[in-house]
Amino acid sequence: MQLQGLHHVAIIASDYARSKHFYTEILGLRVVAEHYRAERDSWKLDLALPDGTQVELFSFPSPPPRVSRPEACGLRHLALRVADIGAAIAHLHAHGVATEPVRVDEYTGRRFTFFADPDELPLELYEQ
Repeated sequence: MQLQGLHHVAIIASDYARSKHFYTEILGLRVVAEHYRAERDSWKLDLALPDGTQVELFSFPSPPPRVSRPEACGLRHLALRVADIGAAIAHLHAHGVATEPVRVDEYTGRRFTFFADPDELPLELYEQ
């Protein structure tokens, strides 16, 4: 098997409209398609990053909260590449999104920070 890259990440939102605004208006992901699935009472929003990687944003009636802190077993966070972490942080702050202090990856020397989406999903900005 030869994996070629990451195709998509799926996220379930507790408030679809709030998360749609966050991922499209604040983070700037491009809408590829949006579908309402009546049989599930669920929205599916396909979003794209500039490199083609997609984020699928779903809504479901009353989804249970996911344990994030303290660190839980399973997928830990979604990391997003940025060219200028300072500019990205300023953009988030201008939209009322708090970020952790910038840290430096001890192995690569690259700067990174964490922030959260509307459901407290941990997201990371990683400077390339």
